[in-house]
This record gives sequence, structure tokens and C-alpha cells, in this order.
Amino acid sequence: MSDIEKIKKLRQSTGAGFKDCNSALKESNYDLDKAVEILRVKGVAKASKKMSRDAKEGVIVLSVDESKSSLLEINCETDFVAKNQDFINFVKELSEINNKCSSSIEKVKSSLMKNGKSVDENIVLLISKIGEKITIGRVKTINNSGSKNFTYLHSVVKDNLSKLAVITSIETKEKNEKIDLFGKQLTMHVAASNPLAIDLDNLDENVIAKEKKLIAEELKNLGKTEDVAKKISLGKINKFKQENSLMNQAWVMEPKKKVKEIISELNISDLKIKEFYRLKIGE
Repeated sequence: MSDIEKIKKLRQSTGAGFKDCNSALKESNYDLDKAVEILRVKGVAKASKKMSRDAKEGVIVLSVDESKSSLLEINCETDFVAKNQDFINFVKELSEINNKCSSSIEKVKSSLMKNGKSVDENIVLLISKIGEKITIGRVKTINNSGSKNFTYLHSVVKDNLSKLAVITSIETKEKNEKIDLFGKQLTMHVAASNPLAIDLDNLDENVIAKEKKLIAEELKNLGKTEDVAKKISLGKINKFKQENSLMNQAWVMEPKKKVKEIISELNISDLKIKEFYRLKIGE
């Protein structure tokens, strides 16, 4: 059996990566059984096998410094593990690394942690210790010059870890309690209402096209004529756009008013919502 064939066989039997298998084979003088043992001792084989499972639980962790705010999603298999102290310690340290790397996954994974090992290596070690699949999910860093970031955590697990988190970025030269209150309330609004874009013009055309298709199929199943279907479809699409653009949504704290009306009542001429990001485990 050639060296390449041995690597392939070792990968199939352990689920470990090419690099780990090649290293283990060299260390074992290309003895497959010994190579398997080496991978198991290192925790690589065990960890790799876990990676085929579903990991839909986990936490969202927030990291903030003077100039930027970052969200990091870490997924695991069960909610029980999401509350494990080893998991929490790992996530907190990883969150700070993510903020420093401005959510560049490549940089994050190759960064060294306090124990001198890379993030990727520590994930393998943590999987081996805890016994569940653990992956880095979605990441986002918001850093807009001349803007202030506001954050909100919902369903807090511990400290800055939660099941849902929001960052909003507001631009204005004014600094007062009125701005701070609005910023806090805006993040809560985004958490509750889940807008898809700031205004109508920024809605994703692919999302609109998909919604149109779903509405067309729904009306077709109801047996509507083509003319009637077009009128109903237009109304439904307009409603969809209104409900999913932040500025046109009903303000959660005062539902009879829209977000844009609340902003107008603030009477701050240069106030602008620059960006927002909402992240929820399982969505």
C-alpha cells in the first residue's frame, strides 16, 4: 500500500484531516494502527468524527472597544454545553481575538490563544474534552468613523454571552442622553422586529424575488385569475417591503408610529442610522 493510500485509509477510518493523518503516519513509521492511536491521543480523530454532527445550539458573544463592536457566533450541539465553563472561557477569549481581527475568519483561526496554541488547535482540544461538535459560525464587526455603536443582548447566558445580540451604528455630532436612549431603544427594536434593511431601497432583490415567487404560488393554489393575482401580489409585496425595512416598521415602543417618525421627532438634523446587525442562534 502506497503512502498516499495509507493517508486516504487513515482519513476514512478517523475522519481526521490530510495534514494530521500525514503527520501521524510519519510519526508511526507508516503503521496504520499506531497512527490511529496517535490521532486518538491527540484528540484529532475524536474531534473530526464529531464534526459530522449538527451543531445548532451555542452562544452569541459580544466584544467592544473604543472604536468598534463585534459579534461572534459559536455553535455546539446542546444548550448544556453552551453553559459549560470551559466552553464559556474559550468563547470569551475568542471573542476578543475576533474583535482585534475585525471578524476575519482566516486571521481568527490562525491566531494564538493564551496557551500558545492556535484557535483551530484549541477548538480540537475543546471538542475532545467536551465531546461535542464546536464550530465558529457567523461573525460581524461594525466600525464606522463618526458613529457611535449601541448594543443589546437578549436571553443572556452569562456576562456578554447571549442567544440573540444586536449592534446598531448611529451617526451624529450630537452627544446627549436623548441619543443614548434612542440608540438603546433602537437595538431593542431591531432585536424584536428583525428588519432586513434600513430602508426600502436597500432590501435585497433576491429576497424580494423569492417572496414574489411564494406569493404567486400561494395565489395560484387559491385559484385566483391572473388580473386579480397581480393586484393582490402587488399589495402583498408592498406590505412585505414596509414590514421589513427598518425605517418603515412600527416602532416597538410606540406601535402607532413608524421608526422614521420617531427619528423625525428627535429633531436632530444630522442623525443617521449607518448600519445594524442582528444575530440569533438557530436562525
